[in-house]
Amino acid sequence: MASPFDATSTTDDVLAGVDLSGKRILVTGVSAGLGVETARSLAARGARVVGAARNLAKAEAATAQVRADARHGGGLELIELDLASLKSVRACADALLAAGKPFDLVISNAGVMATPFGHTADGFETQFGTNHLGHFVLVNRIAALLTPGARLVNVASSGHRFADVDLDDPNFERTAYEPFVGYGRSKTANILFAVEFDRRHKARGVRATALHPGGIQTELGRHIGAATLEAMVAKINADLAAGGKPPFQFKSIPQGAATSVWAGVVAKADEVGGRYCENCHVSEVTDGLINPIAEGVRRYALDADRARALWAKSEEMVGERF
Repeated sequence: MASPFDATSTTDDVLAGVDLSGKRILVTGVSAGLGVETARSLAARGARVVGAARNLAKAEAATAQVRADARHGGGLELIELDLASLKSVRACADALLAAGKPFDLVISNAGVMATPFGHTADGFETQFGTNHLGHFVLVNRIAALLTPGARLVNVASSGHRFADVDLDDPNFERTAYEPFVGYGRSKTANILFAVEFDRRHKARGVRATALHPGGIQTELGRHIGAATLEAMVAKINADLAAGGKPPFQFKSIPQGAATSVWAGVVAKADEVGGRYCENCHVSEVTDGLINPIAEGVRRYALDADRARALWAKSEEMVGERF
């Protein structure tokens, strides 16, 4: 069934008429951008949102509108989470488990992009460690809190097309580091994690999906210089013009967060489970060279065997089995 929504749809469009009273939702990365808008739109429909952020003071200031828009019993509480530190991740998970309150939806939204080469507190390459391993540990530790009918939504990216995961050298110990290759690996990992989590949990009614929110100007791009961004957009527009298409336009933040809430509460579970979504619909597999903003997901990002191998490698890296 075709979705009535598209790239221009906003969170308010997608959630029009939806009542989330009584639902409890975890959203990571609520100190800026998509995370704040995701939390706002859900709380405005009555959801009790738990917002996770590394900097609680920043998150407190950034989420004033979330509280102002909350309706029908909806609201927001904050919890500290630094995805670049497994000590912080485990402390966050322990606190949520101790509270014992179930979740109807987890949206793994936080992340970093195209960072200079570096390492997390645990020695992992920054992007793979933050974007994938941090969420991998958090979600698996609180998986018991996801009740039948619940969903996991991983915010990935079309940037997964830059690179498949490298299970032999995940920390760039033998490979020359390229910021967007590192980003691509981490975003492919987000998708593969959703594929395997969905396989493991769908029998008990818990589903998982991943998505590309679109091109949005947020703090995520802090490591990309203005000149680099301008050159990237110029190349995209040249490709679009050659194909007789209009120039690229960035999405607004409410448009960028729309696919997260669509996949989390509006789309049918069987439609999105184990799949990759963008522009409020499920994407088709597209291999080969394509325009960088064209729709489509690489086959390797949905490969079930690759997903199982990544899970095993991730367990080995973090020293836990789930």
